[in-house]
Amino acid sequence: MALRAAIAGRDRAAFAKLCAPDLHYEDPLCAEPLNGPYDLADHVARLWHGFPDARLEPTADPLTDGRFISAPLKLTATHREEVGGFPATGRSVVVHAVLICELDPRGELLWRVRAFYDLYDAGIQLGVFPRRGGLAERAMFLARGFGLRRVRT
Repeated sequence: MALRAAIAGRDRAAFAKLCAPDLHYEDPLCAEPLNGPYDLADHVARLWHGFPDARLEPTADPLTDGRFISAPLKLTATHREEVGGFPATGRSVVVHAVLICELDPRGELLWRVRAFYDLYDAGIQLGVFPRRGGLAERAMFLARGFGLRRVRT
């Protein structure tokens, strides 16, 4: 998949060649959708900065009907530099993801892309979030209001 190659090749200009000018991109790290190939290139450049050894590998062949593409992949990387306000942890992370892509009406360029992955699990691997099932996780959820129920009468 060309998007995976652009990310792996660390070539910002490659995004303009494979994405429609009005690209719409979303993933769990985006506070709001990104618009256009240059916003996507900026977003991916943050990954390159924080995780300079980041590698994307396919985990299966993409599925496509000619207009839509579903591409499963795996990101492996080590958190070496500050990113998003988080100092480098030096920890490795393995994140499985699925890209759901729609091509433009001509069927040539990426037009709509959504990346799905478990951000919480990535945070656990990096030491940002507590391990699942532990007391720290329960305390965090309790503090956020999960598990507290208001009794209605």
